[in-house]
Amino acid sequence: MDLPCVQWQDHVAQKWTGLDPELKERFTSLREIDDVFKCALTLTTQDNLDFLQCMSAGYSVQKDPEQAAKCRERGNSSFKTKDYRAAALHYSQGICFAPQSSEQLSMCYANRSAALYHLQHYKESLPDIDKALKNGYPSHLVYKLEDRRTQCLKHCSVHQKGKLDHHSLASKNHQGPDITKEPSVGPFTFGICPQVAVGFSTEKGRQLVAAERIAPGKVIMIDRPYSCVLIPGMKEVREQETEKGVLFGTEHTHCHRCLTETLCCVPCEGCSYSRYCSTSCRQDAWEEHHHWECPLGADLMALGVMSQLALRVTLKAGLKNIQMAKEAKEENIKSGLSCLNSDYRESSNYNPCHTNQPNPTLYYGDSYLSVFHLLHHLNHHSPGMRFLCAVTVATLYLKLSKTGPPPASWDLSGPSRDTSQLPDGAEEEVGIADWSPELWPLGSTVLRHILQLRCNAQAILMLQDTGAANSSVQSSKEIRIATAIFPTLSLLNHSCCPNTSLVFSTGDSADLSDLPAENENVVEYSGTACRVTVTVRAAKAIAPGQEILHCYGPHSSRMVTQERVRLLQEQYYFLCQCEACTLQDQEEKEEEEEEDGAQNRHQWSGVSQHKSGLLCGKCKALLKKCSKDKGTGFVCIQSACGHHMSYSELSHRLQEIRANLDMAVVLMEKERPDEALKLLKRIECQSGLILAETHPLQGELADTMARAYATMGDWNKAASHLEHSAVAIGSQYGEDSIEMGRQLFKLAQLHFNGGARGPALSVIPKARRLLRLYCGPHCHELQELQAMEDCLRG
Repeated sequence: MDLPCVQWQDHVAQKWTGLDPELKERFTSLREIDDVFKCALTLTTQDNLDFLQCMSAGYSVQKDPEQAAKCRERGNSSFKTKDYRAAALHYSQGICFAPQSSEQLSMCYANRSAALYHLQHYKESLPDIDKALKNGYPSHLVYKLEDRRTQCLKHCSVHQKGKLDHHSLASKNHQGPDITKEPSVGPFTFGICPQVAVGFSTEKGRQLVAAERIAPGKVIMIDRPYSCVLIPGMKEVREQETEKGVLFGTEHTHCHRCLTETLCCVPCEGCSYSRYCSTSCRQDAWEEHHHWECPLGADLMALGVMSQLALRVTLKAGLKNIQMAKEAKEENIKSGLSCLNSDYRESSNYNPCHTNQPNPTLYYGDSYLSVFHLLHHLNHHSPGMRFLCAVTVATLYLKLSKTGPPPASWDLSGPSRDTSQLPDGAEEEVGIADWSPELWPLGSTVLRHILQLRCNAQAILMLQDTGAANSSVQSSKEIRIATAIFPTLSLLNHSCCPNTSLVFSTGDSADLSDLPAENENVVEYSGTACRVTVTVRAAKAIAPGQEILHCYGPHSSRMVTQERVRLLQEQYYFLCQCEACTLQDQEEKEEEEEEDGAQNRHQWSGVSQHKSGLLCGKCKALLKKCSKDKGTGFVCIQSACGHHMSYSELSHRLQEIRANLDMAVVLMEKERPDEALKLLKRIECQSGLILAETHPLQGELADTMARAYATMGDWNKAASHLEHSAVAIGSQYGEDSIEMGRQLFKLAQLHFNGGARGPALSVIPKARRLLRLYCGPHCHELQELQAMEDCLRG
């Protein structure tokens, strides 16, 4: 959960500590969100507003011509070294800082058009030329822009002619290969496939169940978020410019509405932070939420992603939808159809139920009803956490009330207004007379959503290329770029060994062609809908009646049982009893009780003591954890050997290997592969003494060595080491995992680049099967595999 910054947390914690005991007891006893918010509103003072104002000064999002000039200078430095991508990003940052109609704005647009031109983005360069001229570009330099415009138009014309010629040739040659169609950007569909039903159980509430057999790779659902917020400053996705050491984060490289990656952002005209991939995205964001977020940009950054997402959901919903959701809840309770307040729901993390025959339209991306009814777990949060969230929302509500008139979606009309529910003295104390007292439900609803998000927020993950810019082999990792709330995805319950896989898409890359439009559980969207989607596929065959599950984070292939159980209880308030946890817990207990005869027992990857991947330093057999009556540490599984290694000794040796491996990676990033390789060879000798080929660290070492050899052009040695890495991947994640699919894809690239025709043709089908299973038929890796195969087969 992305909480407010530490300073704000400390400030509210001090306020909680100093609270009168009676007030503290009264607050703690409140069981309704409306009451919690109204109480927090009476406790929120001008001091809290002043502290937030002081604290948010460090997150300034104002236009600043001096900062714009500095960004342009950095861009010029990158341009001189022919790092045109970094130059374009610096100029984009300058565009965001530059005030409207300023000279800096025109200069930044002009310079970015030059960077885009050198990147051969001719179509994107043309609008920047127009904007530079519109914003007062110096007249004596206009000829440069006109010359660049002429060249861009010429290149665009040639490119368009080439596309037409290619299309004409393809249409004449009916025997030629089919051209892969890009996903349609017209009307698109969301929903649940017809093989799936929304069910209900007294233990788990609402859930998705297979109505008939679902084949591996089958699309189960496509959903879009009700709302999402880009995560700023993610270190994992920052790209470093080698000379200046300037870092770019997600907020600099992605559209703040549809999350599309872009080099030529369209800036918000009011702040320096928000930026978009197009004017239409900017306009849609402005109308939906940014009109009210823009003046509070610095405050929202200080108060955290969850506060901003909760506010964004509330602004989008509007008063009418919230009132309808509350009325629907009350009607369900009266009719006995709702289980929202039942006791068992308070003891589990599973999503709230509706009726035994739920209406499918509740689960589409624009269904606020399904978002409103997600559990908020108010009584599971500690009093201190409840107070932090409530005071944060109350402060945000008061700040919002001072920025101007209320949102149009919260416009109140009618002759009478009930002010009886506003806390006594709240209006006079903080001066919200410009807003109707009836608007307090806006704050209460934000609080409801911020509490819901702790258990229902979904990280949007993307693959980030981590290899060198000129690398012939893909190197990537999953990174979190945004936080969202998905109405349909929220139906899925957790398993540490799920039977589904998730793929996120942004902008025009969204794959929306896998659900039949005639399906009654599918709805079609068009127009300006935000093109962020999640596609859920079956990762294995799912039998009729079997529940459809996905992983909330703790996965059996990455984490031991006790750690998973602890994390799930802390964040989601339930004791996981999925198949993985049940079997692993049983096996671990059996291994503790029985030392002999367990070597052939089925084990879950990464957990079995006999598959720890640790070697005996004496006889090279595997090590296992000592039984309780024989102390701590590890002991050889061969009773005749009996060699023992303490935890401290093992930890020290593993930390030494990790530190050296990290150092080698740094050398690789500094483009010193020869030095990295020497260090890696020493690590290989060092690790071979205590790590089996199946140990994850050994797999990571082999993968890094493969990268080093590939950088130096030794494709055969690179492929050999990557094959060793694949052994560890298979042991940890499974032979049919997406991790194995990506590893085999890299292996195919290495064999192809090394001219190893036979090995490449052998690996390509295996990689294709796994990538198609998890990522669908439109992922770019499949297209590259097909191109390699076509080339190798002549």
